[in-house]
Amino acid sequence: MTGLEVAERLAHKESAAARQPLPVARWLGGLRRIAFRSAAILGLLAIWEAAPRLGLVDSTFLPPFSEVAVAWWQLLVDGQLLDNTLASLGRSLTGFGLAVAVAVPLGLLIGWYKPVAELLGPLLEVFRNTAALALLPVFVLLLGIGETSKISIVLYACVWPILLNTISAVRTVDPTLLKLARSLDLPPICLFQKVILPAAAPTVFTGVRLAGAVSILVLVAAEMVGAKAGLGYLVNSAQFNFAIPQMYAGIVTISAIGVGFNQLLVALERKFTSWRREQA
Repeated sequence: MTGLEVAERLAHKESAAARQPLPVARWLGGLRRIAFRSAAILGLLAIWEAAPRLGLVDSTFLPPFSEVAVAWWQLLVDGQLLDNTLASLGRSLTGFGLAVAVAVPLGLLIGWYKPVAELLGPLLEVFRNTAALALLPVFVLLLGIGETSKISIVLYACVWPILLNTISAVRTVDPTLLKLARSLDLPPICLFQKVILPAAAPTVFTGVRLAGAVSILVLVAAEMVGAKAGLGYLVNSAQFNFAIPQMYAGIVTISAIGVGFNQLLVALERKFTSWRREQA
């Protein structure tokens, strides 16, 4: 290696290091982004705190956020919040995981093989337009009021966004990519692995994220009907006992879980679709 090449490499490394932000600057930039993203939520909480205290709303039915926070802490300390949260998460994650395991392979199959789509298409149209909560009494009658019916209703509700997005993702793969792959005589397994799955992944993850939100909402509604534990049960019980701060504490917990679950799915999506950022 000549001296000129060594000098060019050193200069390249120095310029790359200069382009990278310092740790302090990176930390401050992260704080600014967090503050900017949190501004709307903090504003909402400020309005929530001020409106009852200023008499804009009846504090009996909408207590200040500080009272809700105290009630939330009390529920956490006495164990009610943790027990009900774990019960809901267990049911929700089980139904959601089963939905992913069923809907993604089935969606790939329906989207890629036309005979399968023609066979199952009419049946899918019937069930996709039937609301999950409308079938809740049927699930309860057939499966009882135990865990099975609640997990099954979550499974049913989560299947559809994942399944429909997966079918759409496969059918909308760029035809140019398929022609190029076929011109290379790739076997079907390699074609799926190298072309279809990477191209379909972003749309599939959109369906998975929608299903993640559905898994929480449907389960909470089901727990309000017949359950002895869970966040839906906690909210419903607090309402009947007119423990309004505890009711809002349960609602806030449900919202926080939904946001956290969505962020987890976003992180997984970024990991499995990192090739998009590399191309950009």
